[in-house]
Amino acid sequence: MFETLDDSNFMLYAAKFYENPRCVDILEFTEDVNRIKYLRRLFKRYSTQSEMNHRLILNHLIALYNVFEEKHLTRMLFYKCYEYLEFLKPFLVFLNQWPSSPIRGIGLGDETIDPLFVVSDEDIEKVLEKI
Repeated sequence: MFETLDDSNFMLYAAKFYENPRCVDILEFTEDVNRIKYLRRLFKRYSTQSEMNHRLILNHLIALYNVFEEKHLTRMLFYKCYEYLEFLKPFLVFLNQWPSSPIRGIGLGDETIDPLFVVSDEDIEKVLEKI
């Protein structure tokens, strides 16, 4: 059913792998999913203005990994943050969540992303080394 992750099935995929026993309504689920959108905004700001709020990014990622199954959240992040993988990688490496095997079925082109070939942003790595 979820061989390919795209806009048509993203929310259903997210709901299937959402694991928050304290969630009481759809609003809370939507707020958690929106954290991915906030990450995209933070990465976009970094790419255009070189402004990085690394602690806020870490907070969003930790919150997401607390409520979604790890490997499935990583797949969702690869899909939604595709153009910012170089910025996402240092954070996921820092959190020990960077995958070792390829992520398959991303987008309408059914793309496979090999994490070994994603280049990491060195400036972000340096900031995270200091934490």
